[in-house]
Amino acid sequence: MTSPPTTGTACPGAAWRAARAVLPPGHLDAAGCNVPGDRTLDAVIGHLHLERERGGYPAEPDLTDTRTALATLTGAALGTVAGAVPGAVPGAGPGDVAFAESGTAAMAALLGGWRLPPGSRVGHLRTEYGSTLMLLRRLAADRAWTLVELPADADGRADLDGLRERLSAGLSLVTVPHIASHHGVVQPAAAIGALCRAAGVPLVLDACQSFGHVDVTGAGATAYVGTSRKWLAGPRGVGFLIVPGLTPAMDAPFPALHGHADGVPLPGAVRYEGAEAAMAARVGLGEAVREHLALGPAAVHAHLAHLGRTARRTLDGAGGWRVREPLDEPSALVTLRPPPGDSAAAARARAARANLLVSVVPTARAPLDLTEPVLRVSPPPGTTPETLTALARVLSER
Repeated sequence: MTSPPTTGTACPGAAWRAARAVLPPGHLDAAGCNVPGDRTLDAVIGHLHLERERGGYPAEPDLTDTRTALATLTGAALGTVAGAVPGAVPGAGPGDVAFAESGTAAMAALLGGWRLPPGSRVGHLRTEYGSTLMLLRRLAADRAWTLVELPADADGRADLDGLRERLSAGLSLVTVPHIASHHGVVQPAAAIGALCRAAGVPLVLDACQSFGHVDVTGAGATAYVGTSRKWLAGPRGVGFLIVPGLTPAMDAPFPALHGHADGVPLPGAVRYEGAEAAMAARVGLGEAVREHLALGPAAVHAHLAHLGRTARRTLDGAGGWRVREPLDEPSALVTLRPPPGDSAAAARARAARANLLVSVVPTARAPLDLTEPVLRVSPPPGTTPETLTALARVLSER
């Protein structure tokens, strides 16, 4: 087994853990809800104190730095965004970031307000998240869109030649989950983005499982959807949109005074926001993103990829359980199929008795791709090999 990547003289996993005075024992659910750092917790509590002492509106935070930090994660300045002026290289800035209460709400705001004409064709993968698929089906029925399933290989990875053919045949929009909720395969976002840009087709990248986990730069998407509580380890209750490729066809699904003036949408992504929100959670997200940037995203990504490879090799075959992703997939989201006579729910219960936190992914999360619930293991930074070995023992028990 290779040694984990380091940054300088310190492993990012050790620094990540040192930033947390409390960690649940056996936490292996970063893909569900990660553990905020002490500074994130302090930021949330501190802002709640300000609201109590000054009043909610006088304590309104300036979130420009948070928006800028989030925009930085996309590396949007590295490529032309679909829908922009040909040849332009727009960079994402604070005005391109909008907050919502979740990733699902952010996706609904984005797609719900997109003025695609009747007859538009929207491409998606079979690994599409269940909530997004329900949204697409509702919008397709209401607006006379046609949904087109994009070709993929046996692992669910987009077939780039097939995508090129679908784009040539005519697509109006493409949505892609960079990493699905139920499967740790990393889609080739940069290559997908390049094909969409060449065809002039907007790309929506669902990066809820990507930000803080794998490299998102270089995709050059028209819009990115993200969430706080997963790999960025921010508070629950915050999602966000990053829209460096805003076009005249993109607006919120309903007008709000916060994002519109006299019924006309304001410039930038603010049109997707409402005026009321849990501001303390947004302040906490900003602190979490700054922690991630200080650790060094490239080092964190490499460390998590190493953890994912270690987890797959440790767990594959234990008690007959089989890993669903390629063993060397560069992600730390690991999913396993149960052997006959066992189930994901039973294994999760056994793990809980052993103080190990894992999750079950139901088929509704990916109705086009899952035929049975799977067990999901997603180690946060600094997870020890001993924790993964303990889970392998649990999987071997009946």
